[in-house]
Amino acid sequence: MRAMQVTAYDQPLALRDLDRPAPKAGEVQVKIATCGLNFGDLLLIKGTYQQKPDLPFTLGMELAGTITGLGHGVQGFSIGQRIAAYTGLGGLAEYAAVPADICVPIPDQMTNEDAAAFLIAYGTSHVALHHRARMQPKERLLVLGASGGVGLTAVELGKLMGAEVIACARGKAKLDICRDAGADHLIDSDTDDIRDVVKSLGGADVVYDPVGGAQFTAAMRACNPEARILPLGFASGEVPQIPANIIMVKNLNVLGVFWGGYKTTNPTVLTDSFKVLIDWYRAGKLKPHVSNVLELEQANAALDLLRTRQATGKVIVRVA
Repeated sequence: MRAMQVTAYDQPLALRDLDRPAPKAGEVQVKIATCGLNFGDLLLIKGTYQQKPDLPFTLGMELAGTITGLGHGVQGFSIGQRIAAYTGLGGLAEYAAVPADICVPIPDQMTNEDAAAFLIAYGTSHVALHHRARMQPKERLLVLGASGGVGLTAVELGKLMGAEVIACARGKAKLDICRDAGADHLIDSDTDDIRDVVKSLGGADVVYDPVGGAQFTAAMRACNPEARILPLGFASGEVPQIPANIIMVKNLNVLGVFWGGYKTTNPTVLTDSFKVLIDWYRAGKLKPHVSNVLELEQANAALDLLRTRQATGKVIVRVA
């Protein structure tokens, strides 16, 4: 099979021929149709992600495809069944061997592109807003990086969950996409003062932050007492230093969100979230925003769309 692999840190992926993986006990073999790209993939390439796999490794955190083989003891799945899975690695290949207990059946009406765009982006936002922040209807939600892969789902889910949503993104074109996703208020991070605008709207009760840096500081200073701040990434490249005095004086809650960590520490958080999200998709309440679909051989160009922030929503690599 063909696979796009990291063979050296901070270098382009290499297209390599590898042996097709056979499923071990408890695994299914999947013929991969699509792979969703994520900001974490860029960190894996640089060797700065939370996990650092041995070189070489096949990139690609989430995939969708069709089961082509069953390992010993697998129950509840069948050959020919369509699934999606958060694997962490291995999605940019023609086949993968995937633990059956992390596979999610795909509804008939869900396209392979939607399936590969679904798990991480919607899962991260739903776990952050529902499980971590316990966000309530009519609370005011500020979403930083709101036009990105996870940010746009936070806008969409926030509105669906009854929040008043403030979307912060760069430039009119990206803000228009946020408005289409349900944002009530828009902030241009290039020209507007985040703190002043949010305070003029009544302050933030929940802050969803995949950006970090100066935007974290501005958002924190615009928080209402007892607000919840959700750091879940640092796309700015700057990890903010949190002043404990402001956290204390405002009774703020800073709640870290590492969605992938639940895969090992408490997987029921993910599976329960997926059930809700899949039901909302079936009901037509969610529609993944896919801005670009490229072929496997174009994976480096697809990653550049993320690296240069040209993409809105998700970038998908079509494998088969």
